[in-house]
Amino acid sequence: MKLVFKLKDRVHGGDTPLKFCWQSVLGNYLATTGHDNAVRVWDRHGQLVEEMQLPGNCTGMEWDMDGDILCAVCEKSSNLFLWDSTQKKTLKIDSGAKDAHTFLAWSKVGFHLAIGTAKGNLILYDHKVGRKVPILGKHNKKILCGQWSAIQNCVGLASEDRAVTISDISGKTLQQFAVNDTPSLLKFSEMKGNAKTRPVDNTVSIVVGKKTLFIYKLQDPDGPAQLAFQPKYGRIEQYCWYGDNYIMIGFSHGHMVSISIHPEEVGREIFHVRNHQDYLASIAISHSLNYAATCGDNSVHVHDLQKLEEVTAIIDFTDEKGLKDLAWTNDGQLLAVSTTRGKLLTYLTKLPMLGDTCGTRIAYLTSLLEVTVFNSIEGELPITKTIDVEPSFVACGPYHLAVGMNNRAWFYYVADDKNAEKTRDREYLGTIQKMSLNADYAAVMFDGKVQLHMIDQGVHEALVEGKEAKLFPDREDEGAVTCSTITNDFLIYGTESGNICYFFIEDWAEVNVYRHGVGIRSIYPNDCGSHTAFIDEKGDGVIYNPVDDSVYTIPDMPASVNGLLWETNVFDKDVFVLYDDEVVYTYVFHRESLEGSLVTLAGKTRLPFSQRPLLLNNGILTLQTTSGKTNSILLESHCFLALDDHGQSIALDENAFQCAVALKRWKEAWTACVDLNSIEYWEKLGEAALISLDVDLAIRVYRQLQDAGMVLSLERLRDVEDRNLLAGTIASYIGQFDRAQELLLSSTNPVAALDLRRDLMHWDTALQLASRLDPQQIPFIAKEYGQQLEFTGNYSAAYQHFEKGLIREPEHLEHDETCAAGLARTSLRLGNIRRGVEIAIKHPSRQLKKECGAILENMRQFAESAALYERSQYFDKAAAVYIRGKNWNKVGELLPKVTSIKIHLQFAKAKEADKKYAEAADAYHDAKEYDSEIRVALDHLRDPERAVNIVKATGSTEGAKMVANFFIKLGDYGSAIQFLVLSKCNDDAFHMAKKHGQMEVYAEIVGENATAEDLMSIALYFENEKNHLMAGRFFTRCAKYAKALNHFLRCSLNEDGDEVLQLAVETVAAAQDIQLTRQLSDFLLGEHDGVPKDANYLFKMYMALGQYGEAAHTAIIISKEEQNNGNYRVAHDLLFSMMRELKDRQIKIPSEMETNLMILHSYILVKYHVRRANHACAARLLVRVAENISKFPVHIVQILTSTVIECHKSRLKHSSFSYAAMLMRPEYRNKMDAKYKKKIEQIVRKTGAKSEDEEDTSSPCPYCDFDLTDSELVCSSCRNNVPYCVATGRHISKTGLTTCPVCAFPAIYSEFQTFVEQDGVCPMCSGKVNPDDLLRVKNVANILSAN
Repeated sequence: MKLVFKLKDRVHGGDTPLKFCWQSVLGNYLATTGHDNAVRVWDRHGQLVEEMQLPGNCTGMEWDMDGDILCAVCEKSSNLFLWDSTQKKTLKIDSGAKDAHTFLAWSKVGFHLAIGTAKGNLILYDHKVGRKVPILGKHNKKILCGQWSAIQNCVGLASEDRAVTISDISGKTLQQFAVNDTPSLLKFSEMKGNAKTRPVDNTVSIVVGKKTLFIYKLQDPDGPAQLAFQPKYGRIEQYCWYGDNYIMIGFSHGHMVSISIHPEEVGREIFHVRNHQDYLASIAISHSLNYAATCGDNSVHVHDLQKLEEVTAIIDFTDEKGLKDLAWTNDGQLLAVSTTRGKLLTYLTKLPMLGDTCGTRIAYLTSLLEVTVFNSIEGELPITKTIDVEPSFVACGPYHLAVGMNNRAWFYYVADDKNAEKTRDREYLGTIQKMSLNADYAAVMFDGKVQLHMIDQGVHEALVEGKEAKLFPDREDEGAVTCSTITNDFLIYGTESGNICYFFIEDWAEVNVYRHGVGIRSIYPNDCGSHTAFIDEKGDGVIYNPVDDSVYTIPDMPASVNGLLWETNVFDKDVFVLYDDEVVYTYVFHRESLEGSLVTLAGKTRLPFSQRPLLLNNGILTLQTTSGKTNSILLESHCFLALDDHGQSIALDENAFQCAVALKRWKEAWTACVDLNSIEYWEKLGEAALISLDVDLAIRVYRQLQDAGMVLSLERLRDVEDRNLLAGTIASYIGQFDRAQELLLSSTNPVAALDLRRDLMHWDTALQLASRLDPQQIPFIAKEYGQQLEFTGNYSAAYQHFEKGLIREPEHLEHDETCAAGLARTSLRLGNIRRGVEIAIKHPSRQLKKECGAILENMRQFAESAALYERSQYFDKAAAVYIRGKNWNKVGELLPKVTSIKIHLQFAKAKEADKKYAEAADAYHDAKEYDSEIRVALDHLRDPERAVNIVKATGSTEGAKMVANFFIKLGDYGSAIQFLVLSKCNDDAFHMAKKHGQMEVYAEIVGENATAEDLMSIALYFENEKNHLMAGRFFTRCAKYAKALNHFLRCSLNEDGDEVLQLAVETVAAAQDIQLTRQLSDFLLGEHDGVPKDANYLFKMYMALGQYGEAAHTAIIISKEEQNNGNYRVAHDLLFSMMRELKDRQIKIPSEMETNLMILHSYILVKYHVRRANHACAARLLVRVAENISKFPVHIVQILTSTVIECHKSRLKHSSFSYAAMLMRPEYRNKMDAKYKKKIEQIVRKTGAKSEDEEDTSSPCPYCDFDLTDSELVCSSCRNNVPYCVATGRHISKTGLTTCPVCAFPAIYSEFQTFVEQDGVCPMCSGKVNPDDLLRVKNVANILSAN
């Protein structure tokens, strides 16, 4: 709050507190009195206006209801001292009282004055007529306080005798009651009930003994309420009624309490605060501001009655000793505060909200005699000007400021610096209602007229001759001016008759008049005057364009409008706001859109209480407050411009997007779409851009959406200059087809509207447009319309349009064929079959014939329908229709061309009904109805072979059942069982097999498809029949392995021994049961019958069980046995397969197995090398075999003989002699072949024991590179067993190696290649090998590690 004035110290001659009161209603004067017994009257600015000297201490002082008369009384005089504020005169009137005056009060509704005396007498004085009425003995003691009621005009008085009286204007006592202590602060008010009643002062409140508040209801005198308060609050210093049945009370200990006086909660405390720590002197309420103020200590606290917990202002009086009292003016603008030392200070609490703008410059009242001009948008510094009078208006121009009151105005030149120079003042012919300024002129409205005059005539005197001033309107019949304003170029004013006049200042002539028909209330042009918003007497808002006299209604207008502001930001020049007392409405004027120019509501914003909008710039509304300051708020419609606490832009949400689109702020809308990251909002932005005819933006948006079709369509509109053509095309894109047609017809290419309706298939409208715009298109439209009508079933209208569509010109042959086709179809549907068929037959289209055939078929015209189908080569349909017409001959003719199974089936049934079974069976076959074919073949043709073949070919269940029944009748139970199984009648097949002894047949047929239940049944059957082999088999299949093994072991081994033992091994392998394994093992070893079985079965069992170690030992035993029997190849293969198995399972191979395999393999290679005459290699291999000759007992002599011969041929004389000598032993000598006997004897005789063998070739050891003879397989250096070549038996080296592609055994590449080329198989695994598949081994380490 701002200090307005302060009365000088001891203004009333002492340090005692002074009394004061504000003038009623206007509050222009303040009356004070104090120690010097003088009453002084001051104006609002602290200037002394009048002074009245009283003969004694003033005991009462008050203004009348209108504030015209101030009355004061004192102790030592019977006079009433009156001062007339209108005439500035002082009067003295003798009241006639014989005792001292102690109280006075003016009536609130008339000119009656009540004066109380020290002896309790009452004097009623009527100032209007000057009559005094004394009422003696109204009270017995001094009258302390009182008040007039505001409605009934009764006076209430309280006296030292503790009585309270209520009297009428004649002094008659209406009611009287007593209180229990000294009364004070009597007040009238209305205590409202629940029911709505006429306003009445029905309650008297009074403070009793400074402790309690006494509430007395005049209409309920028997039910008064006396409210007591907490002792800590202290004494009641003051109280005030406010709101709806509430009282604010101030207590001496600094507490302020608000209580409710509602009937159901009288005395309930609703708010409490302690504003002052030491004391509270008084409280006051301003009903106009809705504020409450308390004073105490050294401060004043102001509260908003709507939000009592908030302190709106605090005034500190640091230099004052203490505060005594405070009071508001009626309008709440000024608050006077007195101190205990006789001082009085007046503060400005509410200024008249006077202000004006010019562009972005604002001028507004900041104090009663101070105006501030500033332009924050352009960064200008504020200029403060002290003015001469308290103004009633403020006007702002580019270079001037004007203020004034009544009929006088003062003009100031406002430069860019801080000085404001007064240029002139001027009086007008009436009270100024409004003033507007531009750079040179002022437009002043008063008494229904507008005066336009130069502001500084001397500056432009030479340039404006004859243009100094002008009064409007020119004629009286034009009506009184109700509003006016001025722009840089125009004076614009509105009249009560509804005219809006434009006066062009440069030409000094009226250039435009718009007649609205309804009186104009207010006008608001934009910055340049190109568009003017006005509000008429009906409260309707309109945007007016003076260029073409077009008007656009402002929608959703509020009930009352206080003002309108245009946006000053050049980018939002079409945005404006309307405002009332509570809400600001944001509107957008769309100059271009699909709907043309229009106004839309963009948003609403709550207007802060008691603030007035002055300026709108970029969505920020500058407001003037009652405290003489400005405030800024961001409109809700511009929420996309909001910043966070750090001044950074915030992420935009859906609401921000909608606001940006509504205001056509495309940049912000694009940012919102990016933040929202949703296709939905991109599509909305694209549609908004289209509605606003912003093609470039729409292309950007749809390119972002990757809508290539829309982008290409819009690209074609870039260069369209005709706005109607552009808008119409865009309207069609977004589905506003009626608007599109309207716009296109108004464009330079009206045929586009016809094309639009054709594309939309709006044929009625298209025909109407074609008749006006392009008659040549009527046949084509008629054809398309006919097609649509035919589709919707309106055949009569379709027929007419097809006829209308015929052109009968060669260049339109295809078009005529389409129309003819339509005529054919609609003719048939309308019943003209002959014409329709005739047209269809002549028409070249197969499809038309098919369509007409379908129509005729639905009409049950089967003969004509089938004929058309046949002509169009739709043989299936033709045959079907012939069938419906029972024309079997035609069906038979068409049958070879028919592919439909259904038709073949129908024909087959018909032939069967005619007992032509062979044809029926063939037809059933063609129809793939195999069950019926089987039935006919069995029942009628007696051809079971055909039926059996069909069942086997198709797997038909029902067919199999029929064939089974047929064989049952013939007694062929085996065949019957087979077909019962095929028909999934397993139970029937089982019982038949059981009954007729065909169980083996049944078991064979069931095979792998049998269920566990079937298998168990079969097994039990064979068990009962003592067929152990079959029982074992089926117990195995149903996982009953113990039973199965028992049955296998009970079988005779004479006939099926191999099969039985093999099955037993498989059973044990499947069971994986230790007990069963031991049982079979004991059986194979002869523990049961003392007869050991073939060891191969034991080997197979171990292999099947995965017991590879035992299997390996068994394999060695078997191979030895085979070797002893001379089956060397068998023994070799057995050892090889076992080694391979062990290698695959990464199990260590026994060295005995490797050695035996090496010896057997060496023996097998001998024959190959002998055939190749490679005697050296054969001799070395035979020597290796002969060294282990005991392992070949059956062929000892033969092997030794071959060894001697090959060694002799290879010059291995020592070896040849040694083994020849062995053959000469008695046990071998007689077994030698006679043809070799002499030669061997000769070798023994001629070759001595000292002869030596020829040295063997050598190669490095692959492990240690030691030079090792080729036939040695154990390195004497590194003691490693060296792998040998499968082709030669020699050890391998690091180079020149390969492996068998089948068994992966190593070999010397060249030798193995030669071996494979001759024999084609690997000597180790006997697998077929292609020489081309051999690969050289580059890394011998893999072979060595695997050895």
